[in-house]
This record gives sequence, structure tokens and C-alpha cells, in this order.
Amino acid sequence: MMIDDERRIRAAAEALLNRSLQSQRSSFTQHSINRASDVVLSEDLIAGTRHQGRMSNVRRFFCLFITFDVLFTCLMWLICTMFSGDNIKNAFVNQVIHYNIKTSLFDLVMAAVSRFTVLLLFYGLLYINHWIIIALSTATTCAFLIAKVFFFDWSASNLSVFVVLLILSSFVLAWSEAWFFDFRVIPQETQARDWLIGSAGSERAPLLQQFLSGPLSHYTESVGNFYSPMETPEHSDDDEDGRGTLAAGRTISSDHFIRPILPKLTPEKIEEYQKIGAEIIDRSWELLSSPDWVIEQETADGDTISSMHLPKPDGKIMKITGIIDISAHELLQELFENIENTPKWNKHLAESKKIQMIDEQTDIIYQVTMPHGGGIVGARDFVVLRCYGERNSCLISAGVSIPFPHIPPRKNFTRGENGVGCWAMEPLEGEENLRCKFTWLLNTNLKGWLPKRVIDASLSTVIVDFMQFLREHVRQMKD
Repeated sequence: MMIDDERRIRAAAEALLNRSLQSQRSSFTQHSINRASDVVLSEDLIAGTRHQGRMSNVRRFFCLFITFDVLFTCLMWLICTMFSGDNIKNAFVNQVIHYNIKTSLFDLVMAAVSRFTVLLLFYGLLYINHWIIIALSTATTCAFLIAKVFFFDWSASNLSVFVVLLILSSFVLAWSEAWFFDFRVIPQETQARDWLIGSAGSERAPLLQQFLSGPLSHYTESVGNFYSPMETPEHSDDDEDGRGTLAAGRTISSDHFIRPILPKLTPEKIEEYQKIGAEIIDRSWELLSSPDWVIEQETADGDTISSMHLPKPDGKIMKITGIIDISAHELLQELFENIENTPKWNKHLAESKKIQMIDEQTDIIYQVTMPHGGGIVGARDFVVLRCYGERNSCLISAGVSIPFPHIPPRKNFTRGENGVGCWAMEPLEGEENLRCKFTWLLNTNLKGWLPKRVIDASLSTVIVDFMQFLREHVRQMKD
């Protein structure tokens, strides 16, 4: 009887295991398909996006292609001239000065030069987006080539094969330029432009609209200690176990982080780090107390988003302020001491590790953000020196990026850089043990190529999401 029971239990366990494996394979396959489509989307958007008013990647390739057209045609003409046994001087006199459509091939070079000049003027310098110029250029070239075939004296030429190749190459290059511009340049730039405009149609449209319509600046991609982009789909095949650095269901594709073995800090280095910590506390308090903040928006949760422009290298910094149902000291404990647990509740963060303790109030941490937007905003890693202190009963946890050669940039990541930023927690009068006013001051120079309007939209979304994540985490702490 016991043997039969064991067999039934074993059979049931095998059935459950098989169903679990099939479910994982199905989930992995679907995730792979979604991830492949995200890659395609990100490539198109990256190629079609203008960075700080510069030419998009796909249009720059088009300009290089028309440059290749004129250079290739000139090279073919030189080869034909050399094979005919003539020198350059005589060829120039016979084919240029004494031009005759029946014997000269230099008109093919001039046709390529004309295409190059017209297309570069309208699409490279004037940056028009209509296909009419490339259509006229291609049509004119085709009409000229057809006329050339009929008028050329083929019987007098001893290089008919090279002449045919030169005419056919001009025909193919002209049509390739038209095809590439109409089927690659226009669609990709339109898609990138629509994506930027479409960001304003999201659930945070009132919040993001002012950023999407704003001018460009030096901001680029990541947020470092306090910001990381959106999460990837769940059930990723790259998930690490509980000892790893990635939160469950979220992953980034790269090498695994290995905590370095650091040399013992010298008294001089400890003093240097402590000095930096004290300076960023003071600087954070100055920024928090500044009267130059301009209110940008109020969220549905009652949080206030403000911004302020500082001289370079800081530029524009952002601030969000709201009420959190936890005491200031408890919140500081959670955000400073338990920083390694942050990826468990902050869906924008992939990795968070304490690297080196300086003293009880100062440390160095390493963090990695999640990519989002199909990989458009890529993963970033940051090395940040943090310090906490108190100013006028306000608890401040400040941070700033520092050079740290012991942790070089990792494969597939870009090393980000943060200016002085902070989390500030101020007790509410009469509710000191229950609630506090929480402020996040975001000061970051985001490394990358994305336009400022995209970055501002991402940052505003991230700070709003962070407040939601934090409130949910506080509720779970109290349950």
C-alpha cells in the first residue's frame, strides 16, 4: 500500500513539473518575441531621432550614400579613361572642353555631381522631409540616361562594357537613393517624431506636455542614484536568484556584477570622503531652501513638481514634494540603511549595492538602472557617495557621483553621472511619529544622445512613479 502511494505521489509530482516546464518555455518564447520587436522598435526610433537639433542617423547615412554616389561615378569615369589609353589632360580636353554627348562620358559625372548638390542642399542643409526633390532628381537622371543610350556612339567606343557599367551604376544608384529616402528616411523620422509627440497622449499628458514642447538642452539618459528607467517583462530568462542583484521578474542583459575587493582606506582618503559628504549636505540644503524653484505641476496624489535652472554643469534640476505616512527617522532608515533592498520595491532599479563604508553616516554605493522604451533609454550604472545629516530638523540623505576606478564601467552599460541630489524628510508638526514631508531633489547630467524633451518626459514620469512605489512600500511595511 505504501509503495502504491509513493508511486501516485511521484506521478503527480512529475505531472506538475512537466506542466511547469511547458509554462516556462511558453513564457520564454513569448518574451523572446516581445523583446525582438522591442529591439526593432528601438533601432528605428534611434535612427530617426534628432539629438539637440542635429541630423538624424538615418538622414546622415543618406547624405553619405549620395556622397558615395558621386565619388563612385568619378572613379568609374577615371577607370574608363585609363583603360582607353588616354591621359587625364587629353580626356579633360576631349570630354569636357569639346563636350559631345555621342563620345563624352563626363556628362555622367556631372549628373552625379548635380544629384549630390541638389540632394545635399535640400535634404542635408535645408532638412526638408518631402519626397518631391528626390523624385525629380531620379526622374531627371533616368530621362538623361535613356537619352544617353540613344545618342551615344557605341560603334566608336572600344570600352563598351565599361560604358554600360557606368550607365547602369548611375541608374541603380539614383533609384537606390530614391528608395532609401522614401522607405527609410521619411518613415523612421516620422515614427520618431510621432513617438515624441505621442508621449503627450499618455496617462500623464498634462504633466509631460510642458516638457515635450520645450527646447533642447544637455540632458540625456539616466538618473543614477535616484532614477532608473522602466522594467522589462516578467519571466525573463536572465533573472538571477535571490543572491543576485536583479529584482524578480526584471532583468538586464549584461555581465554579472562582482563586488570588488577594495584596499583599506587611508586616513587621508576617509577625510576626503567625509569632506565631500559634508559639502553635499550643505549644498542640498541650499538647493532645498532656494526661492528660485518654479512649480511645474501638481499630481493627482497631491505631490508638487518644481524645477530650477542652474549654471552648467548642473543645468535643469527637478524636485518633487509630497506627504508620506511614516516618520522622518523611519523613512531615512529605510532609504539609507536598507538601500540594497530598494530594487525589491522600486521597479525602476535593477541593482543596488553598498560598496564601501566610510563611517556611520557616509558610504559609497553602486546602482544599475533598468532600460525602458524598448531599449531606447539604455541601462546605466552609477557609483555614488552618500551622506546623511540634519539641518533645521530636516533629515537629508544626499548623494553625488564620484570617480571610482575600482568599479570600471560594465559591458552594455554607460557610466552615468549625478550632480548633488538628495532625499529630504521633514517631520510634520503634531504628527512627528506618523507622517513627514518628503522631497526628492533630482540633479543629474544624463549621458546619452536622446533629446531633452524625451528625457524630461522620462524624468517626470520616473519621479511620479517613485512616489507611488514609495507609498506602496510604506503601506506594506506597516501591514
